[in-house]
Amino acid sequence: MTSFLLFLFSLKVALCSCHTENKRSGFRSGRAQYAVSRVGRLAPVVNESSGLSYRVGRNTFWTHNDSGGLPTLYEVARDGSLVDSLPLPMLKNRDWEALASQDTTAVFIGDIGNNANARTDLRIYRINPKQPNDFQTIPFHYARQKSFPASKDTRNFDSEALFTAKDSLFLVSKNRSQPRRLVNLYGMPAQGGDHALVPTDSIFLKSMVTDAALSPDGQTLAVLTYGKIFLFEQKNNRIDFQHPTRCLRIPRGQTEGLVFVNNTDLVMTNERGRMYLIRRK
Repeated sequence: MTSFLLFLFSLKVALCSCHTENKRSGFRSGRAQYAVSRVGRLAPVVNESSGLSYRVGRNTFWTHNDSGGLPTLYEVARDGSLVDSLPLPMLKNRDWEALASQDTTAVFIGDIGNNANARTDLRIYRINPKQPNDFQTIPFHYARQKSFPASKDTRNFDSEALFTAKDSLFLVSKNRSQPRRLVNLYGMPAQGGDHALVPTDSIFLKSMVTDAALSPDGQTLAVLTYGKIFLFEQKNNRIDFQHPTRCLRIPRGQTEGLVFVNNTDLVMTNERGRMYLIRRK
């Protein structure tokens, strides 16, 4: 991105508001309930953080670089300093966009970037960090996509948001269609098989989605976009968009990584290497 385009993008993010989503989708402002603070800067080797996963027992994070980066997971501390790295030479980083953890033995890497809506090789890798050579590939496709690339008015077959719940994986579409359409939620088993995905729920969000995270108790879903975080209450052991609660305005650049560190607080990264804590007051 050129300096001028970066300036325009930053200006657009800085001027974003929650007004449209509050009115159309039923959110309320979360400004009074949450505080945002910068807590660290990622090590230089993480030059374009695009996914984030919390290692509970170690109080550290896994992250990775965006498309074209090395197929490597980087372990970073809460201040962003490099703790360790895990090379995965048997994998290819075509367009890694998201990370999720099921437990200490299962990390899911989303090779799911599809900006042009033209890919036919979308996949999620399941690895055990203690046995990284023993990995599983989980391919999937969008059942409703009929052309590659999709036409501009149906360009909603892209995702940068991945999270887990029990034995399932969930994606949230980024939504590049013109004019803007609804953001879709997809679910699939957290195991192999060429899964055909159909939306299980949808909601209007004006901004493009770049990540999502589920709280450890399963009660809160957070969806990250450029400039905003949207919170949803989860009820009856279902994952859906039926209970929107808060919209948090967080103009902190091109934010692409989000994860809960407890049931109320989140850590977020942007592609300029900055880490932020979003803390419930």
